[in-house]
Amino acid sequence: MPETTTPPTTVRQLGPQGMITLRGDLASDSLRDVCTQISGQGLPGPGQANVEGETGVLWMSPDELLVLVPHAQVGDAIARIDTALAGEHHLAVDVSDARSLFAVEGPDAREVIAKLCPVDMGPAAFAPGTFRRTRMAQIAAAIWMEPDHALRVICFRSVDRYALDLLTASVQAGAVGFLAGVAE
Repeated sequence: MPETTTPPTTVRQLGPQGMITLRGDLASDSLRDVCTQISGQGLPGPGQANVEGETGVLWMSPDELLVLVPHAQVGDAIARIDTALAGEHHLAVDVSDARSLFAVEGPDAREVIAKLCPVDMGPAAFAPGTFRRTRMAQIAAAIWMEPDHALRVICFRSVDRYALDLLTASVQAGAVGFLAGVAE
């Protein structure tokens, strides 16, 4: 995978990640239970992501989640969702091949994203577990913060080269210092 390194901040395009768009009633016990069983994570609240490694659940909208599983387990996960939610209005779709995932890591990671997205990246507003759907320059993107303060970025695969170039340029330009000295 392409990597841009400008120590100590790096941008990497991550390998294949299983991603399932799940639409349905987020108050449903069946939906909550199957997502927890598949991902090992509880359902997040609005604007939140519960992610550990290759598994997780991200809140996309009042009736939509993005469920992360290892790429090889997507088919099984969708079958389990469909079985668990039989009789309930829902839609589970494999979007793995339509999305790309990037890691932005290092002390300037917040500034790399802040220069590209209309999101308050200050620690008080964007803590670990925070998730946003937004714009990154000219493209739709979603971002979340990992517990170690690394950031993850998802975009459509059709624009992943553009996203990598944007992130790379932002890293190479260096920090503007707006978030310098702000405590994590």
